[in-house]
Amino acid sequence: MSTVYGLIFDVDGVIADTEAVNATASIEMFAELFGLEGVRRADFEAGLGRGAAAYVRAAADVHGMILSDEQVGRATKMRQDKFLSILAAEPLDAFEGVLELMEAARAREDFRVAIATSSTREKSEAVLRSAKVPYLEMTYITGSDVTHKKPDPELFLMAAERAGLDPCNCVVIEDAPDGVAAAISAGAKCIAVTNSAPPDKLADAHMIVDSLEDVTIEDLTNLLVTQ
Repeated sequence: MSTVYGLIFDVDGVIADTEAVNATASIEMFAELFGLEGVRRADFEAGLGRGAAAYVRAAADVHGMILSDEQVGRATKMRQDKFLSILAAEPLDAFEGVLELMEAARAREDFRVAIATSSTREKSEAVLRSAKVPYLEMTYITGSDVTHKKPDPELFLMAAERAGLDPCNCVVIEDAPDGVAAAISAGAKCIAVTNSAPPDKLADAHMIVDSLEDVTIEDLTNLLVTQ
């Protein structure tokens, strides 16, 4: 029996340019909920790809704020509500190359495509619908399904298991350092796209690209057969 390979996509910063919307929603939240002005997009960098709570705490740490679990819960709820409101008013298209690479893999009998994101199901579904990703036809794992967030490999291990794949036969597409670390810890190969972080922060990935337009099925298979 021939080997079946997996292509696993993160969502935020990989499928669509959500990081700008995440930052805008979070900056508005900090001002409205905590009266904290002057929060910048760069303040969230340490929380990229690690889920909403880590994202909020990253900026809080930068500004010397110590938030209780209850405050973080309220903050992440308001942040998500604001994100969904912004997205409803201004839908996001998929990044160039994303849908094409998905469809190229889905057309192959030896590939399965999955979605694995630290984001909640409600938030990630809104992004996937906006970007016109046929996620209902794929294995789909969210932060709502796992106990441990990135850089823990649980998210990608679960995605591979649900898709019936060995993690070592999967390529994960990521945009954040913790996502790259999680993919590698899972035993998968990782392609990092520089949508959210510079190449030096993604250096552990097996391949680094500026756009998924630069990635072909041949690139994926070359990574996977080089064990």
